[in-house]
Amino acid sequence: MEMFAILFICMLSPVLANQEERLPNKCEVCKLLTVELQDALEKTGRSKEVLELGEVLDTGKRKRKIKYYTSETRLTEAMDNICERILQYKVHAERPGSLRYAKGTSQTMNTLKNLVDKGVKVELGIPYELWDEPSVEVADLKRQCETMLEEYEEIVENWYFHHQDERLDRFFCATHVLRDSDQECLNEVWKGDMGVKGSKEESEGENGRQTHDAGEL
Repeated sequence: MEMFAILFICMLSPVLANQEERLPNKCEVCKLLTVELQDALEKTGRSKEVLELGEVLDTGKRKRKIKYYTSETRLTEAMDNICERILQYKVHAERPGSLRYAKGTSQTMNTLKNLVDKGVKVELGIPYELWDEPSVEVADLKRQCETMLEEYEEIVENWYFHHQDERLDRFFCATHVLRDSDQECLNEVWKGDMGVKGSKEESEGENGRQTHDAGEL
């Protein structure tokens, strides 16, 4: 068990090293922003609610009615705290490109936790209870998301009111935000985890408790 743990953790070293050095690029930020905004809008996409706008005047003029589905209120509610949702993402350092950002525990971290559960003491330089806290990388994603949304808010509104027949990521990112930048990440699609089960099986072994410094990772 001791030899396996040392060997396995050493194999993870390049992955964790890259995780520390890597920061999100503009394409990745734009992609995730549109993913979250589209998801927020889809949750209210079938609402049949009708909003009444304006006030009833002494003249008896009626309030203007508008469908919630096409209202500015729906967009405003969807955009509210949209970048906060980015903090739900984790860094999946074993995946390439923009696919490294996804919700749920990464394969690498899941394997390390399995080692801890088997009695192996793994030192990452931070307390175990903080392993699931947003990383510096994810925090930077959120910061860039807020800056991008503030700068291109009118583009989002233009899409919502006039171009919903186009994909949001193509209209917002490819056509506007990334018009003169790299757009490769927009074509990256995750097809599912591979080898997760194998990692779990490999982490099984005799109980023991060995200490491994983050430098070995």
